[in-house]
This record gives sequence, structure tokens and C-alpha cells, in this order.
Amino acid sequence: MTSAAIVAVDVGGTKIRAGSVIGGVLGHLLQVPTPARAGSSAILDSIAEVVRGVIRDTEEPLGAGKVHRWRVGVGSAGVIDPETGTVVSATDSLAGWAGTRVGDGLSDRLDLETRVVNDVHAHALGESIAGAARGTRSSLLVAAGTGIGGGFITEGRMLTGRNSAAGHIGHLPVAAAQGLPCPCGGEGHVEAIASGPAVLGAYRRHGGSAEVSSTRELAEAAHSGDVIADEVFAQAGAALGSVLGGVANVLSPDVIVIGGGLAGSGELWWRPVREAFDRELIPAVGGLALRQAQLGPDAALIGAASLWSDEMTRTLTGKETQ
Repeated sequence: MTSAAIVAVDVGGTKIRAGSVIGGVLGHLLQVPTPARAGSSAILDSIAEVVRGVIRDTEEPLGAGKVHRWRVGVGSAGVIDPETGTVVSATDSLAGWAGTRVGDGLSDRLDLETRVVNDVHAHALGESIAGAARGTRSSLLVAAGTGIGGGFITEGRMLTGRNSAAGHIGHLPVAAAQGLPCPCGGEGHVEAIASGPAVLGAYRRHGGSAEVSSTRELAEAAHSGDVIADEVFAQAGAALGSVLGGVANVLSPDVIVIGGGLAGSGELWWRPVREAFDRELIPAVGGLALRQAQLGPDAALIGAASLWSDEMTRTLTGKETQ
């Protein structure tokens, strides 16, 4: 007997995570480090090896009586053209990743059909299907961590935009970041003040403890009464909330879901986010909910698997993935 199955993959700058999805159930998870400095061919080889491992771990317990018809769905770092599975552009966190034909490269290595989207877009799909935005007609997912990205979904369709670059919320300007350099090469963008590295940088610039080396430790310091830590979280949260209020006025989604490492910082971060967000909302979109993401890293895998659902592969260009 043969049944349909998907290997869902999340490709990031530090790790590659994959799992089987059969009948909508995620299982048989595997994770390996990303060979980020070794070039695109090595990265594709690692992805392919993880996919083979997931298939092996799924098939072997079943014996010879049942074989799955496997397909692959990938959420990857970088700006991804979902129609061709090609990396349109990427940061140097993955060496040589820009221009890589991820879909074709994996299909050649695995002899399996493959579909690919941006990793934050995959997170947005996952949260809309099974997470904090489940049951809504439109949602905006915001990932606030090492960077700040977003994915907007309406009526089951992902907004990809021109050059597949829609969702770069982190590169909207905000007054509080004026003059601060952004990783994109510009300045004054919200990512320059509200991302994890930006918050840590601000803490150190203002005389914070050199022993604090992560946003988790920074949150612990703030909860323990570190005034500088509390202030930089408040500044970062207010900057992000202000930008999200402006985005809400434009898109008016049913819900905005926030995930990423900073979303786990507690009320010292969420309170200024909500307060600044509410101040920016026009009356027509007042009452819009901000929710914390529910699925963690599994969201990207669920979203990547959903690329093989006809309803979730349509984009706002009106095209369908075949």
C-alpha cells in the first residue's frame, strides 16, 4: 500500500531541522548543523541527507508492507521565489546561498518533487494553519529574534510581492532608530533597535554587564531589577509596537502573531509593544489582537508541509504551484 507523505524542512543559518508529516501529523524529527560557510552545494547535500534520514526513520518501522509516496517542502532563509524554488537574495549567514536553485538541487539529489518558500513565510503558514492564527481569514506573523521578518496571509494565500520580497517588516523606518545602522546596510530601521542583537548592543552601550550574552539572560537581568536591561527592552518593544501599529493600519489583519526569541521575554517586552501598538491604531482597526506564537520551531515545518496543499500554495498573484 502506498500513501502520501511529506518531509518538511526548516533551513536556518545554524541548523537544518526536518520532520515527516503524514495525515497532518508531524513526527520523526531530525536536526543537524548547517554547514553555513561551506557553500550552497554542501548545504544542499546536508538537507538531502536529513531528508533521507527522516524517510528511513519513518519507513523502517513499517517493514515492507507499506511505502509512502514522498514529497519535500522547504522553508529556507533568504528571499525565495516560491514558483521556481530559487534563492533570489540572501545575507552572508549562508555562504553562496543567493542564486541557489534549492528546489531543483534537492530534486536532483533525492529524485523527489520539492517546493520551497522563505522560512518566515513558512512560519506564517504554520501559525495560520495550526497555531495562534488558526481559524482567521487573515493574519500577520512577525518573527522578532536575530532579525525581524514577517509574513502576511489572507484567505489562505501568502503575500509574496514583487521579487518574492514581501514581509521585510524589520526594514521599516522608526524614529527611535534614527542614525542606527541596520544589517541591510541602511539605517534607522526598526531592526536596528528592536532585534535581539540590537537590544544586546544597546544594553552594552549604556553600561550593562558584559556577562550578559543573550536576550534570554538579558530578560532574566531585567526581571531581577537591572534598570538598564529593563530600559532597553522597553525601548525595543515600543519601537516594534509603533511599526506594527502602522502596518496594521495598512493591512488590517484579523490578528498579528509575534514569535521569535524576543516574544518569550515576558511582560517587560510585551507591555511596551502593546502600548505603542495601541497608540498607533486608527479607530477603524482598533481592538486588533496581538498574540504570541504557539508552535515554536514546528511552525516552519507545518508551513513547509502545507506547500503541498492546493489551498496554501496560491499567492496573491493568482498563480498556482503545479
